[in-house]
Amino acid sequence: MSPEPPEESLRSLATSLALLWLYGASLRLTVLAVPPVIPGIHESLSLTQAAVGALTTLPVLMFSLMALPGAVLIARFGAARVLALGLALAAFASAARGLAPGTATLFAATFLMGMGIAFMQPALPTIVRTRLPARIALGTTVYSNGLLVGEALPASLTLPFVLPALDGSWRASLVAWSVPVALVFLAALPAALARRAPAHAREPVRWWPDWRSPQVWALGIVSGATSALYYCLNAFLPDFLRHTGRGDLIGASLSALNWAQIPASFLLLAFSSRLVGRPMPIVAMGGVALAALAALVAMPGAWVVVWSGVIGFVTAFVLILTLALPALLAEPSDVHRVSAAMFAIGYLCALVVPVFGGALWDLTGVAALAFLPAAAMAVGLVVAPSWLSLRRAGASRPG
Repeated sequence: MSPEPPEESLRSLATSLALLWLYGASLRLTVLAVPPVIPGIHESLSLTQAAVGALTTLPVLMFSLMALPGAVLIARFGAARVLALGLALAAFASAARGLAPGTATLFAATFLMGMGIAFMQPALPTIVRTRLPARIALGTTVYSNGLLVGEALPASLTLPFVLPALDGSWRASLVAWSVPVALVFLAALPAALARRAPAHAREPVRWWPDWRSPQVWALGIVSGATSALYYCLNAFLPDFLRHTGRGDLIGASLSALNWAQIPASFLLLAFSSRLVGRPMPIVAMGGVALAALAALVAMPGAWVVVWSGVIGFVTAFVLILTLALPALLAEPSDVHRVSAAMFAIGYLCALVVPVFGGALWDLTGVAALAFLPAAAMAVGLVVAPSWLSLRRAGASRPG
């Protein structure tokens, strides 16, 4: 067989990267479409504050609980088909939220949406490893950039543009943000419908993670530390600023936390081959996170905006580095189950750590202690890379 012409190879690479970016954006478009319309949902369905909190955290719970079932499906049907299933579930269920007549159906649709995204997350590292075995760092960085942009778009565009164009209807807004995900599902269909190898020609694929492996737990701790930092700041920064008399900085601080993630993704796009798969960037970012947290509580005033941006940059930077690791460290047939374990541990930390932080604040009355559990997790960013075979991955890293 003659080698693939260079222009055809470049076209194939560009197509793969474009699809990966769209898949990454679809991981968050429908999730972040909810916070801007919470007041409308609250008023329309008479939700309690507890119900509002549960509505916004339910997808994160699903990301943890459904990661391992996602690995089961990938082992049985393949990553491309599970990705398509996840896209279809996310699009359909997100639109169903806009049509929900009551609280029970709203939560049921949110449950299904979270399930769909949970299936997609371990599928993507497997797809990167399969489609771009020589460019794992680049493929991971591209879909991670899509994920971060997918967080920013609905959070930034819903109130000024989408709601006014839809007569202020929160229901129509949720349906509108599901449309791009449905279109991405159509783009994913050809790969999902492609003929697979006969069952007798395939080796049995394992799905249950090796929980005795230090690498699995190290990946979970690094992922959990990143998520805990991000969710703790989102949870406690507004009340912390009110407590310190600087409620006027809430909007700027949250914007800095979220928008500073985008430059991190572009930096890694430019230098992915030099940074992805190496231990020192993760260790260094752990140190920066600890210093930024300490500065945030010790330097009240406008500096909080700066340190919030630094932490946002760190969380995105480490997130992208971490997402690439299962494909770099695991055998091709094990990427899905290692990824699933990483997501299960990481998102469980994202749920539990803020609860401990809130409990510390309640018990002591000291607002700064709300960030202490997140700081403890950040220590994991400094320590956990020593449990990973990152020197080997960095030496042989496909770039």
